[in-house]
Amino acid sequence: MPLGLYISVPFCRSKCSYCNFASDVFSRAVHQGYINRVCDSIEHARDVSEQLCGKLERVADSIFLGGGTPTLLDIDQLERLFVTIRSTFDVLADAEITVECAPGTITAAVVDAFKRCGINRVSLGVQSYVDQEAASVGRLHKRQTVMDDIARLRAAGIADINVDLIAGLPHQTAESWEYSLEQAVAAGVPHVSVYMLEVDGDSRLGRELIAGGTKYHAHFVPNEDMVADFYEEACARLDAAGVHQYEISNFSRDGRESRHNLKYWRRHPYLGFGVDAHSMLSATDEGMEAVRFSAPDSLEEYVAGRPLNINPISWQAALEEIFFLGLRLNDGIDLDSVERKFGITPVSQMLNVIDECASEGLINRQDSRISLTSRGRLLSNEVFERFISVKT
Repeated sequence: MPLGLYISVPFCRSKCSYCNFASDVFSRAVHQGYINRVCDSIEHARDVSEQLCGKLERVADSIFLGGGTPTLLDIDQLERLFVTIRSTFDVLADAEITVECAPGTITAAVVDAFKRCGINRVSLGVQSYVDQEAASVGRLHKRQTVMDDIARLRAAGIADINVDLIAGLPHQTAESWEYSLEQAVAAGVPHVSVYMLEVDGDSRLGRELIAGGTKYHAHFVPNEDMVADFYEEACARLDAAGVHQYEISNFSRDGRESRHNLKYWRRHPYLGFGVDAHSMLSATDEGMEAVRFSAPDSLEEYVAGRPLNINPISWQAALEEIFFLGLRLNDGIDLDSVERKFGITPVSQMLNVIDECASEGLINRQDSRISLTSRGRLLSNEVFERFISVKT
């Protein structure tokens, strides 16, 4: 099965207050050393995979440059990444090649570099089309910036564009959220990702919300019920416009789903390089089903060559993953397929949880296929925890 390749570029122009990713503002002087380290990791991927008992395919059908803001790299650094990837892996001619971009960083020179590198898909971190909302969390663009970027990409022949939106930003109202949805639909992009604001201690805004403070406009964040309403409105509004939900946070026109991200939810093999990049490969050791591993989440530790974090996946853990990852997809899970892989007994021991969730309106079951209901998607973390707690 072809690989998905992920490259983490943790550099930002500014750190957004809601962000809980391993990215930050760094001097451009550190960029070259980081690229050197990433390219070295790519070139030694096979050796590392063999040491970890992971089965590494040479063929790749998707590449995703995430961030941070990959477009902060110099063009020669960006091109070097792709030269290294293509000399190490056999990238299919029709591979999906995505780069995440902050609006306002897509110059004519960057677009030309995209074309030379074979990049055919761009994900724009818009978050809100309302200038006040975007500014309140540290975004540096305005609505017109987004529209100009989309036009520039299309003029260059890159029409496979995703727009990220966040429900729950400070100052967001039902009216302003509707405006952002309208703008995303009017832009005619084939893919939209909708995330509900995460409140945890890994972001400045999250810590302030937990503390009940007012910094970072925390006292203007909508309450949980409003955010849930915004999410449901997005599902309805995008569906009516032909941008259909296929995963909890992702919506696309027919045939325009993210090939790369589907690998995560379907547990297809992928290999990550760079700060906090994660990988999952099928195991060559019969005692485990797969092996997951990840790079350090600190730039300094990654560049210094600190060891990977290694997590062998047992057959029991793999079964749990199939449920809490597969249920993210609107298509859900085919129990007959799971049974063929794991046997009748392990799957049968999940049936109590399935029946319990179905009785509570969280899961639909039709013949051998199960999927989350709209209510189940809102309470997905609770549903997933139930499957993890089952011991077979």
